[in-house]
Amino acid sequence: MGKDLLRFATAGSVDDGKSTLVGRLLYDTKSVLADQIEAVHRASVDKGLSTPDLSLLVDGLRAEREQGITIDVAYRYFGTPTREFVLADTPGHVQYTRNTVTGASTAELAVLLVDARNGIVEQTRRHATVLAMLRVPRLVLAINKIDLVGYDEETLRAIEKEFTGLAKSLGFADDAVQTIPVSALVGDNVVERSERTPWYDGPTLLGHLESVPVVGPEVAKPFRMPVQYVIRPRTEELHDYRGYAGQIASGTVAPGDTVVVLPEGRETTVTHVDTADGPLAEGTAGRSVTIRLADDIDISRGDMLVAVDAQPSVTSEIDATLCWLSDKPLRPNARLLLKHGTRTTQVVVGAPESRIDTDTLTEVEADALSLNDIGRVTVRTADPLPVDEYADIRATGSFLLIDPPTGNTLAAGLVGTPLALSPAE
Repeated sequence: MGKDLLRFATAGSVDDGKSTLVGRLLYDTKSVLADQIEAVHRASVDKGLSTPDLSLLVDGLRAEREQGITIDVAYRYFGTPTREFVLADTPGHVQYTRNTVTGASTAELAVLLVDARNGIVEQTRRHATVLAMLRVPRLVLAINKIDLVGYDEETLRAIEKEFTGLAKSLGFADDAVQTIPVSALVGDNVVERSERTPWYDGPTLLGHLESVPVVGPEVAKPFRMPVQYVIRPRTEELHDYRGYAGQIASGTVAPGDTVVVLPEGRETTVTHVDTADGPLAEGTAGRSVTIRLADDIDISRGDMLVAVDAQPSVTSEIDATLCWLSDKPLRPNARLLLKHGTRTTQVVVGAPESRIDTDTLTEVEADALSLNDIGRVTVRTADPLPVDEYADIRATGSFLLIDPPTGNTLAAGLVGTPLALSPAE
């Protein structure tokens, strides 16, 4: 039986040492090649450093190396004897907060860094808000650079107390947050336990990543599968074959299950769940499959197969939360394209109803949304869409807004209000 997989993301402010921490994880778990390590040592000597600059293992773009900041989301793959990992390393600069949305959208855990000298700053609060809104189920608060504050326990406890209050106000359960004091530069409590923090009795960062329960894909949720492609082989052997290919977004499906085709609403029965490696007794969330049905129904790309006893809402008006990702602000009644699952349709986005003030964690009035703003809007679609609340099923409760002339992504949208905040007084 194969090892399980944990998808996690990193986030933090500029110069909090995030790239160094990721580099340390890769270096100490022996997940980098010898020639990469040698190149890092050479580059570090050229920079006049006495110790290897492990951030060079992560910041791969030339602009990142020159500026000393992370710009793009980078996915790292590594493993230990216990577990496999997919790490989304996201930028810390305010300008690239939108990239955090990308990296955290599929994460089951997020490592949020703070500098022990600075504590909780505005960008920490902004990242925590984004992670809460995206329903990332677990957080690690990694208090970095503890060597620069003399491994002082009181400093750690003060930061931990402040962040615990913030996390609780955002809806995180007490057992969902783990605080770990680390020094990415020298390796304290990253992979190996540090003797310089005898007052800390919790896990190392890697130990926590290896032991935290894997939430996994949304297997326990109702079945959803957006149809990506209709398969009709033109061969003598398979001339009667008609299958509907796609990736299962949530739940499970097996031959004999009754499903509904949305938005049309036709009901039918699954006869086969096929893959390139042969038929399955059951398909689960995350698997790419081809489903065959008992009835000959007009189904095309953009339709969705769903469980008959737990169907999403089919609607042309969506109350949504937007993470605005573009330098071009959102104006009232903007005409855009919306991509939901495998379907793209025209939409009109109403005037913003409010936006989140990340300093006070309250909703305030807004007449526009600018880069990195998070706000509530109503979206009217040209075609009815089968949508779930994002809080219930992430895959079918999310969408993208696209600029028609350029094809650029303008916003990530979440159906409903996944982050319940109080209005400003």
